[in-house]
Amino acid sequence: MLKGTTENLSKSKQANLSKSKQIVGEILRLNEDPTVHGVALHLSENAYSNKILNAVKPEKDVDGVSDVNLGRLVRGDTYNCSISPTASAVMELLEKLGKTILHGKKVLLVGTCGPLEASLQCLLQRKGAMTMSCQWKTQQLQSKVNIFLCQIIRSHSATLQCILSKLMKLSPTPTCTAFLNSAIWIWITPTPLGEGKSTVTIGLVQALTAHLNVNSFACLRQPSQGPTFGVKGGAAGGGYAQVIPMEEFNLHLTGDIHAITAANNLLAAAVDARILHESTQSDKALYNRLVPVVNGVREFSSIQLARLKRLGINKTDPGTLTADEISKFVRLDIDPSTITWQRVLDTNDRFLRKITIGQANTEKGFFRQAQFDIAVASEIMAILALTTSLADMKERLGKMVVANDKNGQPVTAEDLGVTGALAVLMKDAIKPTLMQTLEGTPVFVHAGPFANIAHGNSSVLADKIALKLVGEGGFVVTEAGFGADIGMEKFFNIKCRTSGLVPSVVVLVATVRALKMHGGGPNVTAGAPLKKEYTEENLQLVADGCCNLQKQIQIAQLFGVPVVVALNVFKTDSHAEVDLVCEIAKQSGAFDAVPCNHWSAGGRGAVELAQAVRKAASQENSFKYLYNLELPIIEKIRIIAQKVYGAEDIELSPVAQSQISRYSKQGFGNLPICMAKTHLSLSHQPERKGVPTGFILPISDVRASIGAGFIYPLVGTMSTMPGLPTRPCFYDIDLDPDTEQVKGLF
Repeated sequence: MLKGTTENLSKSKQANLSKSKQIVGEILRLNEDPTVHGVALHLSENAYSNKILNAVKPEKDVDGVSDVNLGRLVRGDTYNCSISPTASAVMELLEKLGKTILHGKKVLLVGTCGPLEASLQCLLQRKGAMTMSCQWKTQQLQSKVNIFLCQIIRSHSATLQCILSKLMKLSPTPTCTAFLNSAIWIWITPTPLGEGKSTVTIGLVQALTAHLNVNSFACLRQPSQGPTFGVKGGAAGGGYAQVIPMEEFNLHLTGDIHAITAANNLLAAAVDARILHESTQSDKALYNRLVPVVNGVREFSSIQLARLKRLGINKTDPGTLTADEISKFVRLDIDPSTITWQRVLDTNDRFLRKITIGQANTEKGFFRQAQFDIAVASEIMAILALTTSLADMKERLGKMVVANDKNGQPVTAEDLGVTGALAVLMKDAIKPTLMQTLEGTPVFVHAGPFANIAHGNSSVLADKIALKLVGEGGFVVTEAGFGADIGMEKFFNIKCRTSGLVPSVVVLVATVRALKMHGGGPNVTAGAPLKKEYTEENLQLVADGCCNLQKQIQIAQLFGVPVVVALNVFKTDSHAEVDLVCEIAKQSGAFDAVPCNHWSAGGRGAVELAQAVRKAASQENSFKYLYNLELPIIEKIRIIAQKVYGAEDIELSPVAQSQISRYSKQGFGNLPICMAKTHLSLSHQPERKGVPTGFILPISDVRASIGAGFIYPLVGTMSTMPGLPTRPCFYDIDLDPDTEQVKGLF
């Protein structure tokens, strides 16, 4: 028996020696090949040996595996040695978190070996870190670990989850540094602080993917800098349920909102400039400037030819137009009093709500009252969220109505000749940004319309791409802003009509804190400490406030989709309060109600929720829209007010009545409705909590977003430009000039 084993080992050793010789021979050949400038080894773990590693010429040693390069690295001669690109990338990523983040920290290296382990240890120790190593079979982690680095291959994924679970127990919670099977995320009427909808969304997809082995994708909106520097802060989630890198997510990201701002303001400038030029020039002068002679040739641009066709002028030679045709072509005759297109800025600035433009002498006395909206309220943002392709986006941009002419006909971006330029500015913004959660679950971040002053949903494109990626049996979790009365209603009546997709389940996010507020608790103010009613057990307040939760469940049921309530648990919530909410939610018609601890436990804390969502999604639903598009505009507004908000009736201002009449005559009466209403109450009055009844909903104005495809009534005194509070978030946000580390962003 022993003899046979020895013979087998000998044969195996001979085979390995033969293979090793082949590898060394190939390396030596590459060393002498002048057309090869670097050699990187990609071998099985047991194929590496000192002989193979040192066969590579130091000057061609891409991975820094030879003794010569490792020796130079240890001595600190980093300018004359090759360093592992993997190790260098790890150090660069760590330094993005702050150049002093490693000093004095314990770093655990899992699954690394050989030259990579040696390189990492040397580089980390040079930054003042203490390093430890363990292999994948390690059963226990005895020490507290500050930073965890691992080399992952497919066979180690289950072990990685096990080690992560152990680390989460050892380490403190980190600070915020068609649907095939899908869920739409909303919450109850929130406090001004927000109730953690984004955090719950991330916790759910982490639970589905990392803990239940179900393909899942989250689709989130890009945060506006308004709330980021205003009251609520960012929207990356928090604790062990967040999107990373958090700073990039909450700030400029890939610049989509800046692109929208540029496109929106280009169109606004085009409107005023056209009025000025038409008021100061003759038809002939306008025509000569709009269709100039260039290098002896005069011709129409493509967009000008399209305008001629819409005017019924079937000519392509600029020299053949009659005087009457020239006048029709060059004159838009915009009525300044009907301009609805406003300039935008992605900052909360209450002093831009009403301004006067055109006061300089160069504008020749043409001035008018105007306003700024916040950038995410721009119709271009809504178009980005609802479009299905570049061609569709370009068509929608051209349809945007900016004003009426003096005959009462709509004037569009296409009439102004700016459609192509807008599409150019938006060509990259149409692409969703791929990010990930702390547990590696993919996230699409795309578009960011507010739900109170826009339709409040992430993009159709992100949803459709994510559905293709998760495959059959996978889940896409897409969000709708604020409560079921706002974001969800618009999701169903606007987004679902556009995309043709229908969610399998609605997940309604609630907190004990918000329910206590609806039960008669004291005011909740951003920046102020919570009153004791919110931090101590009070079952009566919770029970009284559950009326709002019940109403939100009923609103979701109007659309025939099952509802799962996700109770986002805070450390001050008592077990009795949590149990009471879940019991009332199920009694009120929810398919299930589940407490979630994802903030402190990551996906592991949302596994029960993920299981409930999977069960609910397997149920048949009887989805239906709330209203028929053929109904008059006023009736559609009334249905939303009465069935969703609980109003007794609506009241239209003279301005609103006039606008509705105009849009109906212009052929826009069959569009869905996008109500602009406060998110802090089911009514139009933010201070009225719980479930207000018997109120008359005032409609102060009505606008039309024709490119996006909806009519846009403004409820009460709703403003499309938020203001800063007494103590905005920016007081806590700072940058370390030495480390470039962002502080205070949450």
